[in-house]
Amino acid sequence: MNYDIIVVGAGHAGCEAAHISAFMGHKTLLLTSNIANLADMPCNPSIGGSAKGIIVREIDALGGLMGKVADRSHFQIKMLNNSKGPAVRSLRAQADKRIYPQVMRKYLDETPNLELRQGMVEDLIIENAKVCGVILDDGTKINSKAVILTTGTYLNANILIGSENTPSGPHGEKRSNNLSFKLKELGFNIKRLKTGTPQRIKASSIDFSKLKPELGDDENWTFSFDNGPLYDKNDQQKCYLVYTNAKTHQIIKDNLKKSAMYGGYATGVGPRYCPSIEDKIVRFADKERHQLFLEPESLYYDEWYLQGFSTSMPRDVQEEMVHSLDGLENAIISKYAYAIEYDAIDPMQINASLETKVITNLFTAGQINGTSGYEEAAGQGLIAGINASLKLENKEPLILKRSSAYIGVLIDDLVLKGITDPYRMLTSRAEFRLLLRHDNADIRLTPLAYEKGAIAEEKYTRLKDKLTNIARLKEVLKTNHLKITPETKKFLEDNNISVPAGNYSYDILLKRPEFNMKIVERFLDLSAFNEDVKNQVEIEYKYEGYIKNALKEKEKLDKMEEKKIPGDIDYNKIKNMASEARQKLSIIRPLTIAGASRISGVNPTDISILLIYLKKEYGKK
Repeated sequence: MNYDIIVVGAGHAGCEAAHISAFMGHKTLLLTSNIANLADMPCNPSIGGSAKGIIVREIDALGGLMGKVADRSHFQIKMLNNSKGPAVRSLRAQADKRIYPQVMRKYLDETPNLELRQGMVEDLIIENAKVCGVILDDGTKINSKAVILTTGTYLNANILIGSENTPSGPHGEKRSNNLSFKLKELGFNIKRLKTGTPQRIKASSIDFSKLKPELGDDENWTFSFDNGPLYDKNDQQKCYLVYTNAKTHQIIKDNLKKSAMYGGYATGVGPRYCPSIEDKIVRFADKERHQLFLEPESLYYDEWYLQGFSTSMPRDVQEEMVHSLDGLENAIISKYAYAIEYDAIDPMQINASLETKVITNLFTAGQINGTSGYEEAAGQGLIAGINASLKLENKEPLILKRSSAYIGVLIDDLVLKGITDPYRMLTSRAEFRLLLRHDNADIRLTPLAYEKGAIAEEKYTRLKDKLTNIARLKEVLKTNHLKITPETKKFLEDNNISVPAGNYSYDILLKRPEFNMKIVERFLDLSAFNEDVKNQVEIEYKYEGYIKNALKEKEKLDKMEEKKIPGDIDYNKIKNMASEARQKLSIIRPLTIAGASRISGVNPTDISILLIYLKKEYGKK
């Protein structure tokens, strides 16, 4: 059995990696220990969220599946931070845990060059520091030219509930016992990480009358640029808000030593930005309550997810904790919360292409690289699949800059800074977040994907049509003027809008805070343009000054990114550089001066010394 690319693991990273490599024309095998768990959502079945929703849009712009699948499987969707500036707006949808994997499976089944097979990978075939295939737990050898590891939380995994420690993957599934040991033998630094999930509650046992409903938006949204709305905005499933209270906090404090984390039973490092409820109580002792959400896992199940209540407490303590919450006094727990520990590699041992530095043609994506979250995993899987394909075609990899994509920020942070706890994407991590918006992901990234062969011609044509319409709309707004007639003046005054002193063009008026495209449409027929185009133009006008400043900073960074560092450089030969900087640069081996400057422990003085050395030895300015 011979394949071009083998993808190990069929979670969100694996599905994206397998689909895109097959789409790009490479014979691909997607291997998973249990096909029933393809595109599984062991935690909350939500897609998107703050910053994460922008990643999903980027995945779609680059030819990935997550946005398309989410659009076809959610039962509630909303735009977070819609009242704030466009830099922080992001979609979040509550997906149906049963439907999402079915839709993903359909897409994969319809992808040419892609084969799906069940099997547990426990070893790699390595020849001369190059991967040549995988070995299954039954001894079966499968050959390939490249391998992408997307193993999720299955590497040497343990489930923790109180003092109980059970060798197991999520849902009690079989874990991978030997692969992480093999990776360690090959020279990878193995890290022990931890994540967790809360209880599932039977809907029939919840008193919803005591809870505050959370509704979807009354405006249609889509993750995918290729989709129109696929749902009825007036027929969305309610979610509910609930809070912890003094009784909840006291139960947790009284039983703190019984949790896996505080009882000394856990060895892995948990996520800083998605802590367990006992960790919240300890770290934020001054808070009287913490916000939780009750969200249905599926319209076909009687189970609701208690978001924000992740814990590793024993089952009897979990019962007390849940029953202390308003509306859940008589709740029936169908699945108890647990923590899960697993192995990951040091992401500083991978390149920005997601190919490992240790083994040629071996790529990694998702939680094996130290990240958390479905969206972060899917974004990495997509890039790994694209770059594995390009590597086999002897082409340059797709390296996304920090200034061009959240996925670029994510990968750059991983490979240059490493991780101490599971990495989660936040808007605050992106210096250029005003440029990396929800609305312009296709404009930023689809041309790059088209150049690399990762999207179909029709998708690129749609983008070109959109750009043409944006230019047309700008011309219409520039060449038409609002005439201040008595009727116009009265309308503006009735709506508390300052009356312009003259007949200004609409592009100028849109820069005013009180003017928006809806007001413009009262006086100017824009029916030839869709909402996406109108929204894009309005944002560009409203934030023109800020965007120009951000673009100037982007240009500075891009110039630094253009200053390449030779791959054969010996940092030990550079005199006067700090020993810590020399050591970090030797290990991480950044590709550019900009990358070197972002490494912890490398100071501006070290960069200046490096630039002088490059000019002297390599003639680089």
